[in-house]
Amino acid sequence: MLIEEIALMLQKGRAQNVKQLVQQALDEGYEPKDILNGGLIQGMTVIGGKFKNNEVFVPEVLVAARAMNAGLEILRPALITSGIKPLGKAIICTVKGDLHDIGKNLVKMMLEGQGIECLDLGVDVSPEQVVEAVKDYKPDLVCLSALLTTTMMAQKETIDALKEAGIRDKVKVLIGGAPVTESFAKEIEADGYAGDAASAAQVAKAFLTGE
Repeated sequence: MLIEEIALMLQKGRAQNVKQLVQQALDEGYEPKDILNGGLIQGMTVIGGKFKNNEVFVPEVLVAARAMNAGLEILRPALITSGIKPLGKAIICTVKGDLHDIGKNLVKMMLEGQGIECLDLGVDVSPEQVVEAVKDYKPDLVCLSALLTTTMMAQKETIDALKEAGIRDKVKVLIGGAPVTESFAKEIEADGYAGDAASAAQVAKAFLTGE
C-alpha cells in the first residue's frame, strides 16, 4: 500500500522516493492527513523507537528526518488547504551558557516527526529570550536542553522567569540533557523530563493529546 511504502522509504532515509510517493498519493486522491499520519509520522515514530532501543543511531535519524522534511515540502500546501493544523507548537532551545546543540536538534526532529511545529531558538538562550518567545509565539510546550552540570540551573532560572512573567501556567515545560534527571525536573518544577530524543517526543505528544 502506498502509505506504508512512504513510511518504509522514510525509515530508509530515501528522500527522493518519499517525495515521489507523497506526490503520487496526493494525485491518487489520498487524504493529506492520512499521508501525514500513516506515512510520514508513522515512519518517524518507528525510527524514534529504534533509536531509543539503540537499533539505529544519529546518522539514520538525520537521514530519516531529511526524508520526512522532503515529504512535508510536497504535502504542506495540501495540509494547509484541507485545514489540518499541527498537533501543537513548541519552543526548543539549549539554555544560557550552553553551546551544545546535537541533542536539541535530535529532539526537534523527533517532535516534528510527531506533527509538532517547532521554533528553535538555538543555543545559549537566556531566560528573558524564552519569556519573550513564549509571549510572541504562544507555544504549548517549552523544551529546555542542558548538557553540562554547570548549565542545569539555567533550566530552573528559565522556569522561574516564566513564573515571574505570569505565563508559567500557559505552557508545559519539558527538560532534558545528559546530566538532567527526573528528580531534578521535579525539584525545579518542570512538567516533564526526557532522557533521550524519542522519549521527549512521546512525553510531548502525551502533553498535547492528554493520552
